[in-house]
Amino acid sequence: MGNRLSKIYTRTGDRGTTGLGDGTRVAKTHARIEAYGATDETNSVLGMVLAVPGLPAEIVELLTRLQHELFDLGGELAVPGYRCITAEHIARLEQALDRLNAPLPALKEFILPGGGPAAAACHLARTIARRAERRVWLLAQNESIAAEVPQYLNRLSDLLFVVARVLARHENGTEVLWNHQRKPRGARHDEPVKD
Repeated sequence: MGNRLSKIYTRTGDRGTTGLGDGTRVAKTHARIEAYGATDETNSVLGMVLAVPGLPAEIVELLTRLQHELFDLGGELAVPGYRCITAEHIARLEQALDRLNAPLPALKEFILPGGGPAAAACHLARTIARRAERRVWLLAQNESIAAEVPQYLNRLSDLLFVVARVLARHENGTEVLWNHQRKPRGARHDEPVKD
């Protein structure tokens, strides 16, 4: 493959522009840059999850595959007209989601992010994946984007929610449930909460 990056800094972006994969230069604030930037952030946080020792082998294998797929998805966003993510990728996400969700108890309350270092990082990855999806939809308002790209990010965030639930049980045996009856700080215990 040779050397892809012989020099890390190029100074070509010092004026607020960056190059897309097809050679086009756009502003660093361009919707396309925001979309693949948020995708890259999601991938980075998955790396944080994977850095936690002692994860179940099935989760390590899954998250490693997701990192490669996210890199491919970022490539699709970085090169206008390039296609990489297919319906098969989305089907695999749904299969993993169904398999991991099946043994979990039904949700009766909202879950707060937490439950252990890996679970908390997985919740962070989930929220960044949602942001990446929003950025892709923003990009799609002005440019042609394959339908599979936002679909992938949508299913990915759902899958990461389920993985966070699995990891919370693995790390602490439980999840942090939202207590909707909790009084705000500073409220007296005999004082009703006002909506």
